[in-house]
Amino acid sequence: MSTTLSSTAPPLPTAKPRAVVLAMCACVLVTQSLVAAINLAIPKLSASGLHPSSAQLLWIVDAYVIVFAGLLIPAGALGDRFGRKGALLSGLAVFTAGAAGCALAPNVPVLLAARAVCGLGAALVLPGTMALLLYAVPLERRGAAVASWSSAIAVGGVLGNAGGALMLQYLPWQGLFWMYVPLGTALLAFSARSAPRVPRHDTALDLPGSGLLILGCVALLYGIIEGPALGWGSAATLGAFALATALLAVFVRHELRVAAPLLDPRLFRLPRVRAGALGVAAAFFGMFALFYVNAQFLQYVKGFSALRAGFAVLPLAFGMMVVTQRSMRWAARIGTAATVAAGLVSIAGGLLLLSTADSSTPYPLYACYMLLLAFGAGTAMPSLSHAIVTSLPQRQAGVGSALNTAARELGTALGVAAVGTALSTGFASRLPASLAGHADSTAATFAAASRLGAGAHTEAVAAFTHAVADGYRIAAALLLVLTVPVVAGLRRRPATQVGEPAL
Repeated sequence: MSTTLSSTAPPLPTAKPRAVVLAMCACVLVTQSLVAAINLAIPKLSASGLHPSSAQLLWIVDAYVIVFAGLLIPAGALGDRFGRKGALLSGLAVFTAGAAGCALAPNVPVLLAARAVCGLGAALVLPGTMALLLYAVPLERRGAAVASWSSAIAVGGVLGNAGGALMLQYLPWQGLFWMYVPLGTALLAFSARSAPRVPRHDTALDLPGSGLLILGCVALLYGIIEGPALGWGSAATLGAFALATALLAVFVRHELRVAAPLLDPRLFRLPRVRAGALGVAAAFFGMFALFYVNAQFLQYVKGFSALRAGFAVLPLAFGMMVVTQRSMRWAARIGTAATVAAGLVSIAGGLLLLSTADSSTPYPLYACYMLLLAFGAGTAMPSLSHAIVTSLPQRQAGVGSALNTAARELGTALGVAAVGTALSTGFASRLPASLAGHADSTAATFAAASRLGAGAHTEAVAAFTHAVADGYRIAAALLLVLTVPVVAGLRRRPATQVGEPAL
C-alpha cells in the first residue's frame, strides 16, 4: 500500500483538517485498543458459560491479531484500488458487526469467528487512516498530524485497558464487546461526514500471498498453542510446524515471482530493514507477554478487581509517552544501535524483575518494574520504526509503514501464544493432586481451590505465581537472543549511504 499520494495531491476544499485528524486518530485508537482490552476479560471468559480451555483462550486473543496482521497490506492495496474512504467505512462497519457477533457468541467457535471478523475490519480501517489524514492536512501541519496518529497507536492499548476495566468491573465479558458497537457506529458516522475522498490507484491485490501468510502463521500458532495438550513430539504438533514451514516457504517463493508482491522478501536484503522488523516484532513480543500475563496475575494472585487491574498498567503508558518523545534525540547522540540495544535489554530486564513478583510484592515496586519495561519500549520503538522507513526509497514509504505494523501485530500474536502456553503448562504441572482435574481452566482451578479451603487456594496462587515467572523468563530470554541480530543489523550502514541501490 502507498501513502505517497499525499505528497502530490492537494487537500479537498471541503475537508476540515481538524475533523479529519480527530476522526482518523479515533479510528486508530479504537482498533488498537481491542488488541489489549481482551486481556482483562480473560478471567471472566475463563469462568463463563463458554468454558474455554487455556488453549482456546489464547486463540480468542490471537484470532483478532493474526487476521489483522495478515490482511493489513492487502487491505491497503484494496483501498488504493477502490477508494480509501470506502475501505475505511467498510472496515468500520465490519469491525462493528464483528464486535456485536463477539458479544452474542453462544460458544467458542462463534466467538473465534467473530474475533476474526473484527480483525478483518481493523485491517481495512488502519491503512486508510494515514492516507486520508495526510491528504486533508496542509503540508506545514502534517508533522503534527503524523505525531498525533502515532500517539493514538500507543495510547490505544492503554485506553483499551482502562476502558475495558471500567466495563468489566460492572458487566459480564460481553459488555467489553458491546462497548465497541456504539463506538464503531459513531466513528462510522463521523468518518463518513469528515473524511475526504482521495484519488484511486490501480494497485495489484496479492490475495494468494495473503492466504499463504495467514495459513502459515495459523499453523505455527497451532503448534505453539496446542503443543502442550497434544504432546510436543506428537504427529499433530510436528505436522503443524512442518506445515507452517512449508506454507511460509511457498509464500516466499510466490512473493519472489509475483509482479506485485504482498511483501517482497528482497526487502530483507537490507540489513536495517531486516533488523528493524525483527526488533519491532521482538519488542511487541515482550510487551504483550506482559499484557497477557499482567491482568491475570493482578486478579488471581494480587486479588485486584478488573477495574484496579486495568488502571494498574497506567504507569507503563505514562513512561512510554515520556520516553518516546526523547528517544530519537538519544539515538542522534549515541547511535541507533546503542539506543535500540538499551531499549530491548531494558524490556527484558523489566520482564525478569516482574518474574520475581508474588502476592506480597507491593504495587509501587511492581509499578517500578513496569516503568523499566516502559523505558525500554519507548527507547527502542521509534528508532526501530525509523530504521525501516528511512532504509527504503521514498516511493516505498507505504511499504515500510505496512511492514512496521505487520511486524508489530505478528510479534504480538507470537508473544501471546508463547507466553500463554508457558503459563498454562507451568500452572498445570505445579498444581496439587486435589486441583489437577481443573488444570485446563484457570478460573475453574481457583474456584475449586476456594471451595477446598485456604490451604488449597494458597497452593493454587503459588502454582500460578511460579508459572507466571516461567513465562516472563522465557520471554526475556528470547528477547535477549533476538537483540543480538537486531543490533548487528543496525550497526550496518544503510545501503543508500554507500552508493548501493536501495533494492
